[in-house]
Amino acid sequence: MIDFFTSIGGAIMLPLYYAISFVLVGFHNVFGDIFGPTSGTAWVLSIIGLTLVVRAALIPLFVKQIKSSRNMQLIQPKVRELQKKYGHDRERLAQETMKLYKDSGTNPFSSCLPILLQMPIFLALFRILDQAARNPERKRGLMTPELNEQLSAAVFAGGKISDTFLNADGVEVRVLAAVLVLAMTLTTFLTQRQLMSKNMPADALSGPYAQQQKMLLYVLPVVFAVGGIAFPVGVLFYWTTSNLWTMGQQFYVIRNNPAPGTPAADAKEERDRAKAARKGLKTPAQLEEERLAAEAEARREEKSQTRQQPQRQTKAQRSKKKR
Repeated sequence: MIDFFTSIGGAIMLPLYYAISFVLVGFHNVFGDIFGPTSGTAWVLSIIGLTLVVRAALIPLFVKQIKSSRNMQLIQPKVRELQKKYGHDRERLAQETMKLYKDSGTNPFSSCLPILLQMPIFLALFRILDQAARNPERKRGLMTPELNEQLSAAVFAGGKISDTFLNADGVEVRVLAAVLVLAMTLTTFLTQRQLMSKNMPADALSGPYAQQQKMLLYVLPVVFAVGGIAFPVGVLFYWTTSNLWTMGQQFYVIRNNPAPGTPAADAKEERDRAKAARKGLKTPAQLEEERLAAEAEARREEKSQTRQQPQRQTKAQRSKKKR
């Protein structure tokens, strides 16, 4: 039975081995010509190049994740109203909550898609590096025995990139792995904190969703820190680079397209006002304020004229008044 599931897993992972190794070997052909095929620098840059290709391919999912996270934040007041109204009926509460998600175009699972889709890629790279170190004579994807030998022996900053913190022979590998684990943990924490502190409305900072985000803020870094000591150095380079990409991508989105009613939205409005003032222009928000003010003034004038206009009398009323 175990062999059956192993063969099924191998069949599922086989296309990923070819895809990952294709990109990895492609970058290695470029950087290997510059730094040498056995150079650790060439393999590290190849892994970083692989990371950038994967993250670029996931940009559409990241955009979907941002939209879903924003919608989740904005509908939290409505979710709390449903909880107050149907808290005694869990089935009705679940039905109304799902209806709210559907009406607002929100998928609560979209925020997990990028990381979930990266996990098989992460596992494939882990297996390629592990295989290169343990069984270099076995081909996996496009990684030939020769390439496995080069990858297994590649040294960067004094440590082999196929080694882990746990099985390292020298101090250099442990130091390099520890630095990368700390970097991976710190970037994970800062990315989540950036989202909560700048792009969440005040009323979304309470309730189940906010508690979930706060839990992830501290749990995910701990998980990566504990698991990171068993990852090869090359995998740590992949995940740290991926986290840095996420931080930069998220910073750009929050800065240029923040959720309404958040500190990031207030900061963007302030920047837009300052920029418009320097150019002698008005921001869209200011123009909208002026439009609304003009409409309100027009309504007040219309009401005032209606009150002041004398009521018209019929011919019979005028005749009776003269008598």
